[in-house]
Amino acid sequence: MGGSILVVEDELLTQKLIAANLERAGHRVRRALSVPEAELQLREVLPDLVLLDWILPDTTGMAFLRRLRADPRTKEIPIIMLTGRAEEADKVTGLEAGADDYLTKPFSNRELLARIKAVIRRRAPLVSDEVVSLGGLTLDPGLHLVTAGDCKLELLAIEFRMLHFFMTHPDRVHTRAQLLDQVWGDHVYVEERTVDVHIRRLRQMLQPTGHDALIETVRGTGYRFRRSLN
Repeated sequence: MGGSILVVEDELLTQKLIAANLERAGHRVRRALSVPEAELQLREVLPDLVLLDWILPDTTGMAFLRRLRADPRTKEIPIIMLTGRAEEADKVTGLEAGADDYLTKPFSNRELLARIKAVIRRRAPLVSDEVVSLGGLTLDPGLHLVTAGDCKLELLAIEFRMLHFFMTHPDRVHTRAQLLDQVWGDHVYVEERTVDVHIRRLRQMLQPTGHDALIETVRGTGYRFRRSLN
């Protein structure tokens, strides 16, 4: 049996088609035509994943996405944006706002299911629960906690996995393709530009304590994580 998925889509026929395909694949589906309906669904039960349309009747999906990411109760829910906007700038905006993935309409059922599977897989717990300390940071996979001294740093799931990989593989230069393979796991539908977006978000999350300087950009190649700030 697949996980539970909330489909937030204001086009009723599209919503029904997506729901039917997901149910055939073994997922449990809840549906909402608007943000208020989605909020009601979320108050009742938290899904394993949200499919969120960009254009909604009462507010934009992007605004709702930011609200979900700002709420401690919903900030860790995997979210895939559904939209007719194909421009790279729109994709970057969605990813920077906290979307785990971005799917442009029209899309095939096969691609949708593959992206859902990939997002849920990379949201799974890390293989190792061993606490890692490096560069003034301590990362606890079991507690999903990153600290710098007495300061707790708030990281979303992908940035947490990326930092864990960096901290367990310091001083090496990693290409974008390598980071996709190690952090995303199955990146057949994920663009390399996505890595740059999440690196930027990770740096922003580490910036309050100055640890963003641990991540170096290696021009023309990729990224490297330093062992210390010195």
